[in-house]
Amino acid sequence: MDVAGAAGLPGSCMPLDIARHASLTGQTMTSVSVLLVEDNEDNRTIYTTILRHCGHEVAEAGTGEEGIRLARELRPAVILMDVAMPGIDGWEATRRLKADPITAHIPVIALTAHAMAEDRQRATEAGCESYLAKPIEPRRVVEEVEKLLARVAAAAAAAAETPAVVGE
Repeated sequence: MDVAGAAGLPGSCMPLDIARHASLTGQTMTSVSVLLVEDNEDNRTIYTTILRHCGHEVAEAGTGEEGIRLARELRPAVILMDVAMPGIDGWEATRRLKADPITAHIPVIALTAHAMAEDRQRATEAGCESYLAKPIEPRRVVEEVEKLLARVAAAAAAAAETPAVVGE
């Protein structure tokens, strides 16, 4: 059995075409498609391994502070944000990223052990575009990342095709 089958990966992994994304959005990016901000080393290893297997370039941060810094430096296509971390937690890190014009456009997926309806609402209020409750199957993380990447690419393509209105 191949690694994908053994890991229970989705049938097709769809890595982000960085050059296409940059040309459609006009944004400069590194080759990092995913920034994983997670203080648990085992979770970082699992999510990074499966995302890389699917062709995604992944950068890792172990704290909210480091996540904010790397998001500003690398400008990834999507951020996976653990919300329960020491220091600056994921809620505050997300609020800061969404308040910063350099990173406000980057979709954030909240990763949390809290699975109540009010937690989902809190994620939305912090600025997260998506929410996954732990424990999370690795393939579910890949599916959610790829869903958001596809949404970002579709919005960028639509914006690129819409003619600008010049003076009325």
